[in-house]
Amino acid sequence: MTSVAGHTPLVLDSPHSGTVYPEDFRTVRDLATLRRAEDTHVEKLYAFAPAMGAAWIEAHFPRSYLDANRDTTEIDTTMLDGSWTDPVSTDPRVLSKVRLGKGLIWKLTDEGLPIYDRQLPVDEVRQRIDTCWRPYHAAVAQAVAEAHARHGYSIHINCHSMPAIAASHATDFPGLAHADFVIGDRDGSTADPALSQKICEHLRAFGYSVDYNHPYKGVELVRRHGKPAEHRHSIQVEINRKLYMDEATLALDEVGAARLQGHLRSMVEMLLATDPR
Repeated sequence: MTSVAGHTPLVLDSPHSGTVYPEDFRTVRDLATLRRAEDTHVEKLYAFAPAMGAAWIEAHFPRSYLDANRDTTEIDTTMLDGSWTDPVSTDPRVLSKVRLGKGLIWKLTDEGLPIYDRQLPVDEVRQRIDTCWRPYHAAVAQAVAEAHARHGYSIHINCHSMPAIAASHATDFPGLAHADFVIGDRDGSTADPALSQKICEHLRAFGYSVDYNHPYKGVELVRRHGKPAEHRHSIQVEINRKLYMDEATLALDEVGAARLQGHLRSMVEMLLATDPR
């Protein structure tokens, strides 16, 4: 994990761009298949942010090994060899993701392929939580708390990417052609909607298509850190991969990425100049 402290109200994190596949993963899927789950190159797109004073947190472990944007209650207990005694979510929205194989520990790829040919020992899952999930969430929590303490408000941007077309087991909308950006604040519950709309309009001014809270509203990281009544704003930003990479080869499109990065820098500059109180 990379964690860079900031000195502004802005915190950015990338929970799904990790590419370090642990030896204890023991998956039946090949690396090329697993890598399609990554938010590939997102950390490169925002590489400018720490120099502008934004805090930056980045996962190195892959999303398919443990999804840092899920809660520890989002467990598919049928995957486990042993008794899971910790709380398990009964939220219907969470259960729909678990049924797609997209809980804290993934069961299926976005295409619906099984990731394991074995049940996972409970101790193995607990170790993933302790070595990956807890440090990542602690780092984001610390960065948000420090930003808020310094300035009286914080703006947390949860950085993601999405395929041009949703796969069969990726979302509740398989086959959906995504907009260039999707901005999510869980229907205004994790950020002032005016701030979210300001991001939408800023990006639309560059000619991008931008959807708001559809099909991605934001998941655990924005839910956990977004408390707009306390001037803690947390917003998920999804970027369409077609804008900056070849989805088949994962190769970075240098020209597209440079153009996009310039616009993201402009977005960050706008947020740094915005006091949402």
